[in-house]
Amino acid sequence: MTLAKPIVLAEDNPRDAELAMAAMEEEHISDKVVLCHDGAEVLDYLYCRGQFKTRLQGNPAVVFLDLKMPKVNGLEVLRTIKADDKLRAIPVVMLTSSREERDLTESYTLGANAYVVKPVEFHQFLSAVKELGVFWGVINEPPPERV
Repeated sequence: MTLAKPIVLAEDNPRDAELAMAAMEEEHISDKVVLCHDGAEVLDYLYCRGQFKTRLQGNPAVVFLDLKMPKVNGLEVLRTIKADDKLRAIPVVMLTSSREERDLTESYTLGANAYVVKPVEFHQFLSAVKELGVFWGVINEPPPERV
């Protein structure tokens, strides 16, 4: 499988991050995954700041965004992405353990493209992440960059 643009995975739980990376590795797309441990790192990546100031320009294929993260939570990151003309078209998938209706509603109100509740069972979690990675990273045709 070929993946032209990176996938941004925002996950502060080390176990979930490790499982997600393992799932992506099975699909041979882990080399294109940028792992961010909090919402501030996601924004730094998107705006080419901090540790990402020298990265190649361009938007990722998709952002997988956890809701409950330190520094900047997922809803604030989503709000920032969808309020910026240069970032608005980036698909954002909320990948969270929250089953709360208000989180689901607010995510879609702010412009999330999908809301996926992380399965608790190990194999189901791996399967869900693989499917998400392949669809959003390989099958889906991302929008053109806005200049």
